[in-house]
Amino acid sequence: MTAVLAPALTRRRPPFSLSRWVERESVFSWLMVALPVAFLVALVGYPFFYGIWISLQDRPVAKPGEFVGLANFIRAWHDPVFRQVAVNTIFYTAAATLLKMVGGLGLALVMNQDFRFKNLTRALLLLPFIVPTVLSTIAWQWILDPAFSVVNWVLKAADIADPGPSWLGNPHLAMFSLVIVNTWRGLPFYAITLLAGLQTIPPDLYEAATIDGAGRWGRFRYVTLPLLMPIIFIVTMFSVIFTFADFQLIYVLTRGGPANATHVFATYAFDIAMGAGQFGQGAAIALSMVPPLALIILAMAIYMRPSKS
Repeated sequence: MTAVLAPALTRRRPPFSLSRWVERESVFSWLMVALPVAFLVALVGYPFFYGIWISLQDRPVAKPGEFVGLANFIRAWHDPVFRQVAVNTIFYTAAATLLKMVGGLGLALVMNQDFRFKNLTRALLLLPFIVPTVLSTIAWQWILDPAFSVVNWVLKAADIADPGPSWLGNPHLAMFSLVIVNTWRGLPFYAITLLAGLQTIPPDLYEAATIDGAGRWGRFRYVTLPLLMPIIFIVTMFSVIFTFADFQLIYVLTRGGPANATHVFATYAFDIAMGAGQFGQGAAIALSMVPPLALIILAMAIYMRPSKS
């Protein structure tokens, strides 16, 4: 008996193989997670925490920084321009998001119908979203130019206004124009996403609602809207985040003017940091976007959490 078991007890382990080790499910899954995490740490984590460190310093251009704690945040809070920027950001985000939500839902309902050239229309609908922001914004700058504005030419030809208004020179019209341009650019994202949601609704539900006597409004209110609410909520949250941190569109069209009427957090932070050379103050203003955006993400996480019931 001892002679039989001796070879089994002295059997050597197979040599280590890196390929077999990597192919193990536990190791492979961790490697797949580690790569995106490493990219996030390198491209997002490091700049974010470095920005926090700069915001705690008095850091002018070409001079060593001096630690000042929360002084930059306190100075920003007592700055009347900063408070105006906060109001501008909230209004710009709320107005553009509301218009995109209503317009995107309407376009999605239209695109969900059967009509000629439906596929071509859907493809053309994506153009504002896929064109680079800077290029489309320059086109809008020409459209809204006070001297060569196509809009003013139409108003003049229709004897409505001569000369036409300065769309980007008037504080109220400038913000209105930015909201319209942002809505035009973000509308396809809403429409295509909601259209995808509409096509997942079973037709049987509409047939049952029709049998129960529901008209078009009833089917929309009791079938379409409740089933689209999770998608509407998610796309609205993404729109709020993107609009809240918008920079290119505003900076190309108005650079925050006139008289700070269109400055938002992103453009104001850039002007303070790169224009005035106050990196610490600019970083503090940019980080002021984090708390409201964190609350938005938290609200989305709570809403999307599955109910225990």
